[in-house]
Amino acid sequence: MSDLASTAPLPLPETVRSRYVPDVNGLSMHILEAGWEGERPLVILLHGFPELAFSWRKLIAPLAQAGFHVVASDQRGYGRTTGWDGGYDGDLASFRMINLVRDVLALVSTLGNREVHAVLGHDFGSPVAAYCALIRPDVFRRVVLMSAPFAGPPQRQSSAAPDLNETLAKLDPPRKHYQRYYSTREADENMRECPQGIHAFLRAYYHYKSADWRDNRPYPLQAWSVDELAKLPTYYVMNANDGMAETVAPHMPSRAEVEACNWLTDDELAVYAAEFARTKFQGGLQWYRCNLPGSLNQELDLFSGRTIDVPSLFIAGKSDWGVYQVPGAFEKMQRGACTNMRGAHLIDGAGHWVQQERPRETLDLLAPFLMRESHASE
Repeated sequence: MSDLASTAPLPLPETVRSRYVPDVNGLSMHILEAGWEGERPLVILLHGFPELAFSWRKLIAPLAQAGFHVVASDQRGYGRTTGWDGGYDGDLASFRMINLVRDVLALVSTLGNREVHAVLGHDFGSPVAAYCALIRPDVFRRVVLMSAPFAGPPQRQSSAAPDLNETLAKLDPPRKHYQRYYSTREADENMRECPQGIHAFLRAYYHYKSADWRDNRPYPLQAWSVDELAKLPTYYVMNANDGMAETVAPHMPSRAEVEACNWLTDDELAVYAAEFARTKFQGGLQWYRCNLPGSLNQELDLFSGRTIDVPSLFIAGKSDWGVYQVPGAFEKMQRGACTNMRGAHLIDGAGHWVQQERPRETLDLLAPFLMRESHASE
């Protein structure tokens, strides 16, 4: 991590403030907040990779206007939150899923709350939100999962999912899974020190996974097999000899496309570029390292067989391959992993960054779900 002294104020609506919450499970946690006046139901927003609390900028003020105390945090390893070890050889155990849930619980407690009206998670924030609701349903009373379906905890005493990377390497051309790449020592430097520069790298990365890239036309895969996974775009199943910087570079949008991208302006993108240039990507990449088979997240099999029983909602873009990147997860989520699911919605005109690409449509789906007053009335 680097010094915060040089950070510029974030471009936020007047009703949204940026501040630090000390002593959050060993962190000084940076949050964006609105609707803190008076006693209001608390809504927590959890971002994914490579994102920030800033990724919720289009939802924070409208949700506060609807009557909620809204808090979006820079999670462990990201942005202006400090107190985490960002070295590849550093404290990897602090990034395991159970400790990420502990971070959220500690934030809630430090804010003076005993209950969260709803926790919303996008991308890698989605499983964090899911485990918040699964492990502590007494605290997290509703959950919204975005872009990444939750198929349930690992199955106890089941064999690990086969490691297909050796077989992927035998394809023509050879391929590799992005999560394995993200766990390598060279991934951070490849993205941060890429020839095109970090701003252009992030522009191409966000474009490639959005609905603006016209070839994002996802559909369900039939099995966790080499032949099926090879159908995924290269941002998920990469060419074996490329890093992520080389993977996204050919998909850099034109200047006209950048100027037409009203969901992520160059000024907004500059916030991400500045933050990741300062903090590096390794903090976020630690999450992927913990998620590999046989890794520190093995303790999650303690919850094998448990379900999310609080009211739940799923929202993603219709052009988001993240819905289907784990074959069968979208279906398992709806058929048993979430027993009180109120809907699974795919929004037209949105890719992976659904709350940024289509904030109005996202809010229209959130409003009826969040406005229910209590479980008793449901």
